[in-house]
Amino acid sequence: MRNGLIVPLCCYIFNKMKNTAAILLAAGKGTRMKSALPKVLHPICGNPMLSYPLEILKELKIRPVLCVVGHEADLIKDDFREAAVDFVIQSPQLGTGHAVTCAIAGLKGFSGDLLILSGDVPLITTDTIKGLKKAHGRGKKKAAISLVTARPDCPAGYGRIKRDDDGNIATIVEHKDATTDERQISEVNAGIYLIDSEFLKKNIKKIKSDNAQGEYYLPDLVSMASNAGLRIASYNCKDTLEVMGINNRVELATATKIMRQRINTELMLSGVTIIDPENTYIDKGVKIGRDTVIEPGVHLIGETTIGNCSTIRANSVVESARLGDDVTAGPFARLRPDTIVKKGARLGNFVEVKNSTIGQGVKAGHLSYLGDSVLEKNVNIGAGTITCNYD
Repeated sequence: MRNGLIVPLCCYIFNKMKNTAAILLAAGKGTRMKSALPKVLHPICGNPMLSYPLEILKELKIRPVLCVVGHEADLIKDDFREAAVDFVIQSPQLGTGHAVTCAIAGLKGFSGDLLILSGDVPLITTDTIKGLKKAHGRGKKKAAISLVTARPDCPAGYGRIKRDDDGNIATIVEHKDATTDERQISEVNAGIYLIDSEFLKKNIKKIKSDNAQGEYYLPDLVSMASNAGLRIASYNCKDTLEVMGINNRVELATATKIMRQRINTELMLSGVTIIDPENTYIDKGVKIGRDTVIEPGVHLIGETTIGNCSTIRANSVVESARLGDDVTAGPFARLRPDTIVKKGARLGNFVEVKNSTIGQGVKAGHLSYLGDSVLEKNVNIGAGTITCNYD
């Protein structure tokens, strides 16, 4: 209650995230991707995997953000040179505990909670982070460490959550160190933490590497907190795919499909008609106005914007182009970068446009190429026309 008004708990949680810093773990090689490209730079719906947890942190106004990089660090830093993030080098890569140790040096003087995320978990949502914050608590009831748990159908590879007789989390056993009985535990560690910074700084260097992988495991902090009688909290994420880590191309495709569904659902709820969402491919960040219709097989790529009441017909590709209201394109049209299509223009089947301005009411019915050109109002382009560098 404040000045006679009830402040919603979700708003309180959102505001309090401002007193939270973040460490984003992105130093791994991603050997199972079998790629020269760092794992966190592999695209999901047009954007690098790493951009999704960074977007969550931006939405929650969490600052500062320290991103721990190692393998091909320069490529990652170059891709995100305009992001509000400080990069920390981890070399060699000796586990999650070591990664956090590398990052702590950049948090001198910070006092609050540390949110720790992985750069290869792109499907995480703000609701889950807010749920974790709520479980973490505040004041005297605040936990020393809180973590997201899940119960996936296939828990192989995840650390198992071991609870005591009272149901409190006692320790986490990594999959490679777990016994046969411990591997039967269905509750797993999702690798997302909210940790009191004082507790972390005091205990992070106590982590040892006497385990199957010879690494410093960040989850060892859980048993330290338990042994010290400190509160450990958890938030169960019921959507197990949300906390899925991306380790290979199969999981990358799964994550891309889920993200595509989210994008298409959000657009449809905003007033866009997508006739067949399962077969429509729209990049994150594409903007589409109300009452526009998107037919099956369409690819909308990059920084594309489409106005109201337009129609993109089947199997067309629009890449970083700007379309006004009441525009029709396709079927099988291709609009390449830096194309502007103004209100009421009609671009028919097998029409390709590159770096051109198509004026209001222009008609290009079929089988035409328009490159590096400016077409003013109501121009009619005949079939088979090839036009380059013409104004």
